[in-house]
Amino acid sequence: MRRITTRVPQELLEALDAAADQLRCDRGEVICQALERYLEDHGDLKVAHERLRDPGDPVLDWDPLRHELLGSD
Repeated sequence: MRRITTRVPQELLEALDAAADQLRCDRGEVICQALERYLEDHGDLKVAHERLRDPGDPVLDWDPLRHELLGSD
């Protein structure tokens, strides 16, 4: 593994330490988990954004779908 260094506000460091205590792991593990989840979400958002901008990808009309699934308006 590689080491990185960053500065964070005191409040964020305290929240990080509290999370590490609660999860019974060290700061590095919490940071790695958080980065992995953030990057997964970022990738998902990128795909969603690309699909929204794609004129060939149909956009769902939620009203008929809602009516079909719920049977009401």
